[in-house]
Amino acid sequence: MKQVNYKKFHEIADRWRLLLASDSVVFSFLNNRLSILLIKRKFAPGVGRWALPGGFVREEESLDDSARRELQEETGLPDDMYLEQLYTFGRVDRDSRGRVISVAYMVLLAEPERVILNAHDDAADAAWWPIEKLPPLAFGVGHREIIDYACQRLRWKFEYTNAALSMLPRKFTLSDLQVLYEAVYDRNLDKRNFRKKILLLDWLKPVAGQRREFGRPAQLYQARSRKLKYYIKVI
Repeated sequence: MKQVNYKKFHEIADRWRLLLASDSVVFSFLNNRLSILLIKRKFAPGVGRWALPGGFVREEESLDDSARRELQEETGLPDDMYLEQLYTFGRVDRDSRGRVISVAYMVLLAEPERVILNAHDDAADAAWWPIEKLPPLAFGVGHREIIDYACQRLRWKFEYTNAALSMLPRKFTLSDLQVLYEAVYDRNLDKRNFRKKILLLDWLKPVAGQRREFGRPAQLYQARSRKLKYYIKVI
């Protein structure tokens, strides 16, 4: 068995300058629009421009802990939120500060209007932005590719899981659910077929009360369970 030359290994490793970051795409459904949470950078690079919440992983913390800490520090979101790891982005020139590898995460958040954002640490502000009207990003293509991939993963989750339920308030109508699907898919869905498929899945249970939609009373529902479940196909 060939022995490792540890001295040579350390000589090589000492010349490495690799930084590891965690970045999060937080999705919400606000004013009937698919939106993501961005922070305004307080420091260089990109002072005053918008970026995904995130930062460098500390030596003593895990990747998940890093993502939670950065979300809490830069946006005020609680550090116990559900995170799903998406992908690792490592294009050589993706960050002007040097060789930075980013592990991206996705968060699905319900009722963003009830969340009090509190930007601090290296964020000057935090705000929701409609996915189709994002501002110029501080890290340009580096963060744009993360957002684009997160949007694709979100469409896949909506196609094969009940993830949509975790982005709706406690009580909602079938129209609310359809509008959310249409925002994620960026296309219109047939109302009759959509409702038939959703009701067959037995996701929902009717609750007391109604809400007027288009001049008519609409039944209110709530999720039987928000625990993530997989299906052959939802829509």
